[in-house]
Amino acid sequence: MNYLIIVSLIWAFSFGLIKGNLAGLDASFVAFARLLLSFIFFAVFLTIKQFSLKQIWQLLTIGAVQFGLMYIFYIYSYGYLQAWQIALFTIFTPLYVTLLNDISNRTFNLKFLLAAFLSIIGSAIIVFTEGENLQLTIGFILMQISNLCFAAGQVYYKKIRASFKEIKDHVLFAWIYFGAFLVSLINSLVMTDFSALTLSQTQLYTLIYLGIVASGICFFLWNMGATKVNGGTLAVFNNLKVPLGVAVSIFVFNETGDLTKMIAGGIVIGVALYISEHFTSLKSQLADN
Repeated sequence: MNYLIIVSLIWAFSFGLIKGNLAGLDASFVAFARLLLSFIFFAVFLTIKQFSLKQIWQLLTIGAVQFGLMYIFYIYSYGYLQAWQIALFTIFTPLYVTLLNDISNRTFNLKFLLAAFLSIIGSAIIVFTEGENLQLTIGFILMQISNLCFAAGQVYYKKIRASFKEIKDHVLFAWIYFGAFLVSLINSLVMTDFSALTLSQTQLYTLIYLGIVASGICFFLWNMGATKVNGGTLAVFNNLKVPLGVAVSIFVFNETGDLTKMIAGGIVIGVALYISEHFTSLKSQLADN
């Protein structure tokens, strides 16, 4: 669970950095540059002799969906939404994680679903919605596609991880990021006008940080952490970045926000995490007896 906490804290800064430092840059290029840097960071571990073609395809698929498509749609949403709205619309991710996890396991766990709904409620308390308009609707749709991609990748990786036995996670992620890079490359070649592209020093440094730290290292730690917790806890941590993102926006990026709502929402999310973790611990104790 420590991996998920660390990553959630780091990701809390991403909303403000992207909106503040990368505004005006082509969205397709931003996605491509970030995932290219992530792949380069892990490329040294890329090897083929340990894998079957089926396993390589599985890893490429995870990367293409969880990181490639997810990040493309996520960056596109910045053209339609404010940073706090993007943070708000990620509140549906834990629900997708829980439902996909149950579908994958052919089970229905009401407790995990309750934890996911509580985390959604806690995040919703912190922010508010505006009147519906076309910009908001398009942004919302883009974010939900992004959320589904991120949730599907987590669940699938957790499901197949055991089949790779002694292979280390960093070796697996070399192939995963290769899949993400390929999708972002194809998208950028079609959508980006490279002749009109200019980068400031601040934008370059921001892309390097997002590519290597927020994407490369943090996505790696996130998927490692996802294999060590139950589905309900994973769902709750998918929403933890919302209150953390609000806190960072208020105290670091000097945005305005309701501190009372932030605290209240954080308490509800904490209750959801307790329900998920306590139930699992109690279940394990009963099984041991």
